[in-house]
Amino acid sequence: MYSQNLKIGILGSGIVGQVLGKAFITEGHTVMLATRDNNKPEVVKWKTENPKAQIGNFEQTTQFGDIVVLATKGDAAVSAIKLAGIDNFKHKIVIDATNPIANEAPVNGVLKFFTNYNESLMEQIQKTIPEAKVVKAFNSVGSALMYKPKLNGGKPSMFICGNDTAAKQTIKEILTIFGWETEDMGNVEAARAIEPLCILWCIPGLVGNNWMHAFKLLR
Repeated sequence: MYSQNLKIGILGSGIVGQVLGKAFITEGHTVMLATRDNNKPEVVKWKTENPKAQIGNFEQTTQFGDIVVLATKGDAAVSAIKLAGIDNFKHKIVIDATNPIANEAPVNGVLKFFTNYNESLMEQIQKTIPEAKVVKAFNSVGSALMYKPKLNGGKPSMFICGNDTAAKQTIKEILTIFGWETEDMGNVEAARAIEPLCILWCIPGLVGNNWMHAFKLLR
């Protein structure tokens, strides 16, 4: 169940990890950001701007978090989990914000994935940490809109999925506070449909440099 004083471990010190870390700090939570290099200029800058935050390695950060946010590059997600220690994820909620973007150039604005249509990256992650409660979230929008998005169409929809109903309810409560409507698409297999939303979301940005948009499910 959501609490107003959680320990949040952020695995990944890139822009997604930094934005979500700052958002959780703003909401009164204690945050540790994981990095392989504490002296990276962007990490030092973020720590200076967020003095209440802590910096740790991947293992320390996973042990620290009541909730762990996986915010690495997609092709580094499984190796980051193994670096953090698989046993450290037991029984924890893991927010999976990753996308399986391949290290290849997009074609006419269309990104390439290293997964296929019949297995998502989230499924690979859940198999790697089978005792964790993995919930897909934050992968279908850019970092600038992850926290308190303000768009002319009103509150956007965040599509989530995962096998643990209670974990998804906790993430829904977080998303509501972060300014989102939540659409629960079901179990982990739904990530096969949710992850490609990243491809669709990126096309206007890669083709026309328009990044300020999000999805909304209308009924």
